[in-house]
Amino acid sequence: MFNDLPIQYRDQELVRNAYNAAFHELGLRWFWDADTYERLTRGRSTPQEQVLHYLESQQPHLLKAYDAEFLISVILQKQSLHCERAAQRGPTRCRPFDWAQTLGGELGC
Repeated sequence: MFNDLPIQYRDQELVRNAYNAAFHELGLRWFWDADTYERLTRGRSTPQEQVLHYLESQQPHLLKAYDAEFLISVILQKQSLHCERAAQRGPTRCRPFDWAQTLGGELGC
């Protein structure tokens, strides 16, 4: 299924999944589905703009506790690491993962 996608969509999926892995690793209880990611990339040219827009529109409470530049920097650092790992594995070894399944599975919930 994933490998049947045209290369540009595979790249988008790898990047989106890297964001979701970063959110999960940082303990942020959200994920970006394909529609959310597509909306965020439309009209916003940089990853910083995309993450900032999401934080401002969907997670504004975090901006009361944390500096926006700090949050964006940490998210993008983790996302970059996950992209590098995916690139090292190669597209044929990356399998789709349903990030919605990770929500609510934390200890103490």
